[in-house]
Amino acid sequence: MSEAAIIPGVAVPMALVARQDTFGGLRRGDSLTGDLVVRDGRAVGLRPGVAAGRLILPKLAEVHCHLDKCHTIARVEETGTRIGGNLRHAIAAQEHDKQHWTRKDLRARMARGLAECAAAGCAVVRSHVDWSQPGPVLPLAWEVLLELAPEQPLDLQIAALCGIDQLAEPGMANVLAGAIAPNRGVLGAFVLDQPHRLAGIRAAFAAADRHGLALDFHVDEGLDPGLDGLSLIVDVALETGFQGPVLCGHGCALSLLQGDDLARLADRMARAGIALAVLPSTNLYLQGRGAGANRPRGLAPLHALRERGVRVVIGTDNVRDAFMPLGRHDPVWALSLACLAAHLDPPMGQWLPAVTTDARAALGLAPVTVDGARLVDLVAVETASTADLLAHPPPAQALNDLKMDMIA
Repeated sequence: MSEAAIIPGVAVPMALVARQDTFGGLRRGDSLTGDLVVRDGRAVGLRPGVAAGRLILPKLAEVHCHLDKCHTIARVEETGTRIGGNLRHAIAAQEHDKQHWTRKDLRARMARGLAECAAAGCAVVRSHVDWSQPGPVLPLAWEVLLELAPEQPLDLQIAALCGIDQLAEPGMANVLAGAIAPNRGVLGAFVLDQPHRLAGIRAAFAAADRHGLALDFHVDEGLDPGLDGLSLIVDVALETGFQGPVLCGHGCALSLLQGDDLARLADRMARAGIALAVLPSTNLYLQGRGAGANRPRGLAPLHALRERGVRVVIGTDNVRDAFMPLGRHDPVWALSLACLAAHLDPPMGQWLPAVTTDARAALGLAPVTVDGARLVDLVAVETASTADLLAHPPPAQALNDLKMDMIA
């Protein structure tokens, strides 16, 4: 029999355990508690032990951020550009800042963002990179991220971000897909109210299928009546039977749907296997501005979508730039904000899959649950409950750094 060890006094959220019936432990609230048994470098179960003093989680997944834009807010403010007006104002302000995007500038800011992700306990990060002129030449920000990737203690996915109308141009989606395929890029686009959006969506699906790429859409990031990008994406996914992962971000216009209309779209999303990334910080900051106490805030209806079988995940999105002047790269912080904005009620552990297991699945990766996981894929946080975790996220610790007691 191989040697085993224990990490004493832990709690494991039940939502992050695949086989609760065999994992062991004493149930306390939404977690299982005890001493974590480690065998051959893997967490195999819980045995009776001391009171829990730390939570054990799978490493986090950051499903949606913009490392090319992060930490530019001070520079944007110095120009006197309007900040916070709406999405289009933010796009214009950030576009103006691109004159400063040198290799040195991008490397410093993006390395800072990646360091924040690592400190938060992320195992994988998907960053979107602006691709203003889709073509065979990689943007400078993409090149710099590829240079930074080998230096990181996490996996990095890079998604191209251009207008869906650009992909509607003949052959353009295939050219872009061919450019990013060698470095396992993700094919993405911004879908709002462009006149040729359906043609662009069809071209994106065809190119992703041809090159074996995942798809990621910024879609319906607004509250204007009639936004239908998400519905069109679902239509094309169902028509084509596309087998790759499809992640849609934002979906602000979903907050305008009610009753049967919302249920029908949610059912089709679930059938197509399309996941939705809810991004509370940027959407709360930019959407729904104006007079009136009852204006929608632009947050997709998490409860209703989840109840219909849609995989709903939560991401950080913009950090300290023209789209969101605050924030940090930390999915738990984003989840905490979602709890306030979307009325996510206790037990809080039930929402942790949105930044761990479900988040990995939305990125096309195999989910990691605590039971059976390698220690390198787990983190510990010094807090006694899931509510405490979300109230004030403490630093994440690698399990390999924790003291273990050998047992027979």
